[in-house]
Amino acid sequence: MAYALVTGASGGIGWALAKELAARKHDLLLLARSEESLKKNAQELRQRFNVQADYLVIDLSITDAALQVRSWLLEKSYDIDILINNAGFGSWGTLKELQRSELNQMMQLNMLTLADFCKVLLPNLEKNPRAYILNISSTASYQAVPTLTTYAATKAFVLLFSRGLRWELKDSPVSVSCLSPGTTSTGFIDRANMGILKEKAEKFSMEPEQVAKIAINGMLANKAEIIPGFVNWTTVKLVQLLPKVLPELIARNLYKTDK
Repeated sequence: MAYALVTGASGGIGWALAKELAARKHDLLLLARSEESLKKNAQELRQRFNVQADYLVIDLSITDAALQVRSWLLEKSYDIDILINNAGFGSWGTLKELQRSELNQMMQLNMLTLADFCKVLLPNLEKNPRAYILNISSTASYQAVPTLTTYAATKAFVLLFSRGLRWELKDSPVSVSCLSPGTTSTGFIDRANMGILKEKAEKFSMEPEQVAKIAINGMLANKAEIIPGFVNWTTVKLVQLLPKVLPELIARNLYKTDK
């Protein structure tokens, strides 16, 4: 019996992905910092979907979090055939305004922890006849976004890392996909202190359950890049066609902090 391991599974897209997999009768391992949320979520998965579900309370932004998770898997004798690297956050503001500690934590969680999870847990995944890695990026990964500069750059790393790793594992049992959602009804805007943009963002927002269904379908279909929603897909394609300065100018005006 193999589990799907989902980071950042206490809420938002991570929790929606866990429910989507449980609805397909896949057992789950949930990782996040909030024990209260994880305990409640694991119990709901077991009762609602009749699957096995366990959780580990861990701060994924610390160095060597992946090694702690690997030790936990060994201790519990858990095998995994799906790794979903969902944990991450963004902070809104200029590089000059934002706290150095917060920027470093964001880069650690969004990039280094994600890459380390793939490195450390790859041997576990390769034991299976078929296995999947789903890394969560963002539509922000396709362009520079002033005042979300570091966040967008970390998500660009996720996208390019996923594409490169996909080629490296082309002849292995492990398929690598990257999900790049746009605005989604989660706590991201509040966490990033973007409250004044909330009303505007919600006009184009998708529900996490919609995103999760598209994501899991795409992952199982071995898609390299998954962009949920017609508006998000169209926006990304336009960004790829236009001179870089144009979407950057639009983003600067859209996300400027002096509103």
